[in-house]
Amino acid sequence: MILEMLSYPFLVRALLGGMLVSLCASLLGVSLVLKRYSMIGDGLSHVSFGALSVAVAVGWSPLAVSIPVVIAAAFFLLRITENSKVKSDAAIAVISASALAAGIVVTSLTTGMTTDVSSYMFGSILAMSRQDVILAGVLSVVVLCLFVFCYHKMFAVTFDESFAKATGVRVKFYNILIAVLTAVTVVLGMRMMGAMLISSLIIFPALTAMQVFKSFRGVVVCSGILSVLCFCGGMILSYGLSVPAGASVVLVNLAAFAVAGVVSRSGMVREDG
Repeated sequence: MILEMLSYPFLVRALLGGMLVSLCASLLGVSLVLKRYSMIGDGLSHVSFGALSVAVAVGWSPLAVSIPVVIAAAFFLLRITENSKVKSDAAIAVISASALAAGIVVTSLTTGMTTDVSSYMFGSILAMSRQDVILAGVLSVVVLCLFVFCYHKMFAVTFDESFAKATGVRVKFYNILIAVLTAVTVVLGMRMMGAMLISSLIIFPALTAMQVFKSFRGVVVCSGILSVLCFCGGMILSYGLSVPAGASVVLVNLAAFAVAGVVSRSGMVREDG
């Protein structure tokens, strides 16, 4: 069945692009979950849906519009939580609901629920183009380089921003960098997972890895491997049962999370990575 899957070019593109996006989302997700920004993926995906609804309505390129808008939304979320009394989860909820409502209103008044809009809302394996795969490849290289060359700074920023700032780490720069990379990852992942499910690529692998490993390095490595394996498993399940790919990937991630929970309760947790 796997060989049969690989005989279809659009499925090969979906596998390559999806694995790269899943890897990026899982690595970024470790820092986001630990910093209590785990729902930022959900919020930014709704912002992206609102932006692409406007783009489709006026005939512009969805990616060209969505990426800068989502990056701006990520900056805005950081500024709100840093300089006001609004908590991060409340800020994400406000922006998420507002952007999704705006996108739905624009869609209903213009094109209606077309195939393009529906694929961004619920995901479609046919939506991953060659350009998306190339962009996902470039993004994965950037994220991997970030974690390899800035590992210690990322560790400090994730766990104790005050200490990191006192030791000379440019905390604001790294927070902005994480937000920008997350925004681009969300936009790319929406093509396949949809606005409703993209946050699962950020949250599930990190939470699953945290149940098995206790060190930051162990969680990062395990999260990346798990994310890629779960995505491939979800694609195989989707092809075999003829069900949506995004939902299949989420269910496989849920199964991995449940297994990790059993492993952690059985005392087989690693203390170092």
